Amino acid sequence: MKPNLTLPQSVLRGSRRQLAGNCSSWHVSPRHLLVLALATGVLAGCQRPMLPATATTSSSATAVAAPVASQWSPRVQQLLSQMTLEEKIGQMTQLTNTVINTTGVQRDVVLDSAKVTALIRQFHIGSFLNGEAVPAQQWLAYSAALQRIAMRESRLHIPIIYGIDHIHGASYVAGTAIFPHNLNLGASFNPELARQTARATVLESADLGHHWIFAPVLDLGVNAYWPRLYETYGEDPLVASTMGVAFVRELQENKEILPYKVAACGKHFLGYSDPRNGWDRTNAIISDQRIQEFFRPSFQAAMDAGLKTIMINSGEINGEPVHASKAILTDLLRTQMGFKGVAVTDWEDIIRLVRIQKVAATEKEATFMAVDAGVDMAMTPYTTDFCRYVKELVQEGRLSEDRINLSAGRVLQLKDELGLFENPMPRADRLNRIGDPTLKQQAVAAATETFVLLKNEKNTLPLSKATKKRLLVIGPSADSRANLAGGWTLAWQGRPENEYPREVQTIAGALQREYPNAKVEMVPYRNAKGQLQLAGIAAAARRADAIVVAIGERPYTEGLGNTSDLTLPEDQLQLVQTAQASGRPTILVVIGGRPSIIRTVAEKSQAIIWGGLPGFGGGEALAALLSGHANFSGKLPFTYPQFAGHISNYHHDNNENSLELSDFGAGFENRGVKFKPAMLTEFGQGLSYTTYQYSHLQLSDTVVNSSGTVRATVRVTNTGKQAGQEAVLWFLTDEVGRITRPVRLLKHFDKQAFTPGQSREMTFVINPQQHLSYPDAQGRPQLENGYFTLRVGDQTTRFRYAEAAAKASAPTNTPTKAGSTSE
Repeated sequence: MKPNLTLPQSVLRGSRRQLAGNCSSWHVSPRHLLVLALATGVLAGCQRPMLPATATTSSSATAVAAPVASQWSPRVQQLLSQMTLEEKIGQMTQLTNTVINTTGVQRDVVLDSAKVTALIRQFHIGSFLNGEAVPAQQWLAYSAALQRIAMRESRLHIPIIYGIDHIHGASYVAGTAIFPHNLNLGASFNPELARQTARATVLESADLGHHWIFAPVLDLGVNAYWPRLYETYGEDPLVASTMGVAFVRELQENKEILPYKVAACGKHFLGYSDPRNGWDRTNAIISDQRIQEFFRPSFQAAMDAGLKTIMINSGEINGEPVHASKAILTDLLRTQMGFKGVAVTDWEDIIRLVRIQKVAATEKEATFMAVDAGVDMAMTPYTTDFCRYVKELVQEGRLSEDRINLSAGRVLQLKDELGLFENPMPRADRLNRIGDPTLKQQAVAAATETFVLLKNEKNTLPLSKATKKRLLVIGPSADSRANLAGGWTLAWQGRPENEYPREVQTIAGALQREYPNAKVEMVPYRNAKGQLQLAGIAAAARRADAIVVAIGERPYTEGLGNTSDLTLPEDQLQLVQTAQASGRPTILVVIGGRPSIIRTVAEKSQAIIWGGLPGFGGGEALAALLSGHANFSGKLPFTYPQFAGHISNYHHDNNENSLELSDFGAGFENRGVKFKPAMLTEFGQGLSYTTYQYSHLQLSDTVVNSSGTVRATVRVTNTGKQAGQEAVLWFLTDEVGRITRPVRLLKHFDKQAFTPGQSREMTFVINPQQHLSYPDAQGRPQLENGYFTLRVGDQTTRFRYAEAAAKASAPTNTPTKAGSTSE
């Protein structure tokens, strides 16, 4: 959901005559027309003449089976039987807050009652969204007034469902706990942190009338250029599934907010996160098989856990906009995956079918395509064009009223399941939950588990309080609260630095508290004119015992974060090189929503930490880690690229290294020394202040069939002198497959605490159907006979899947590329 900071002028144009002429079919009285014309600029849909549709379509309505009565509650069945066509279409329409507030600016959460009254009375609007971080009391007044008007003006007293972008905590409420973004949570490999994020979100927002949380993002973070990478849980489908399920269950099943309930929204169905050019809302080229194996699982897992709504991918897959794809929104989503909930568009995406993607000549034709494909609710979000177009399409026989009943019924069913008919109004007696210090401390603890130590040469870290008496903290993220939190914090693109809560500790501020007996110096690396101050940095660096360089990006999200180069900006490269030239230990901290290419400065950095976007607790968490007060336990949830021009995920195909084959390009390929990485770059890598030894990997059997399982165990021992947490990651390699298999794929993970010297036996029970099969292009599981390699830590072993075959022990010393039989 993207805000416009001001209401577009196009929405404000138009005469009363235009309004009356185009809206006459809605039986608008002259008095109401005047209210509409004067009080709101939202009715752009009634200001523009209709353009003739040019697409060839059938004159008969799209065939849709009448909704089975049993799929709706008695209340919803009764409402559908009583509602007019216009009232049903209104339930399918969602408008933004700028069309009902007093200024047309998103951050102003102040209701204009006349605008709301007109929209409810004449267009029966069923949902609104958006806002920014304002005090709880302000949200309370706004929500109460909005719902009061809706219940009064709606003929059947149908409540509003309000949607909000609480992406990592209740981020659009002032004073709340702001947790790490999802990519950081993925680095924790701890689903409990996703659950805590969801709990804090509802505790600090449900009482304010925020019924519909547009989270979690279930997209797979496989494209490092994509500006929304940080909103994903990383590049692995199992991690995304596990974290997403933990978030959805807590958000939707939390009992502490009763009598209220909240709906989660899985985003963005599906394939949105792998655009071919790396830019937001653009075309992805993904085969049907890859969609099934990599992009479907996280959504399927969340749906199986009860996910009530999804938001649709704004882009295209293989040239087809998802909003116009019946194959994706009906055949895959509804028929294959069994989703029963509400599918809502993203911001203006039906309009984009005309303006940007150009698959429809007119907005009316785009509306037909979207609803026919399977859209339930249109985030229009400024106009009521959608209302008029859907009505005309039904009157013309192109859409059946049964099709409208299906989507309106889903929206009404959602409202009924959330208890909105019984409890539509917000409440003020539990506002002490908002700003609860316990929740904020949980956000700090969560951030601590998400930092990833990538390099620690000669045990540079931790920085001893006894010997480090002078620390230099520099870089764009050194004294920035905004950079730690990223986009979707307080506002869509974040806010100016001076608008963040002063209680939030920056990296520099937190280090000053962590090292009270040391001189913690912070030198701005730019002067008032924006010019680099490298001479001052160099002098300060020579005085320091250690240097913390916090690089990073300002907050961004969606298209405003598009980039064509992941390389660390030149000014930041110079900053790091200046610090390194001092000869003092340099600790490089990478803050930002995606991995910056730091190859040229990695080798001379004694320590490297990936910090991502750790939220408001990030500064305090990092200070504790640097001092050794806390221990690192994060592991990369994505493959950190070394080069901007080549990015390959950890689960890439075997044939991506085809030049290594001796029979390919003989005499021509470059067989020189491969580039030696200066830092750890693999998915699942991360160091600690202690060490862990993996040993005694054993299998309960070396051959398995579909009716059995294999129990794998490994001993993990903390061989160091410090307590820590270790995420144990189990990978499987299908050595031969009809479809080229990933080099390895994460199949199980478990994070446990270890005291010094402690050993634990970690277990993974391998179920063939769940862990050894893979889907074909239609989603049908393929379970093929052959060998599999199991990897955990530095341990590997092999076993064989053999259906209806005599058991024989799998050789332990056979070549990795052993043959396999398939049936």
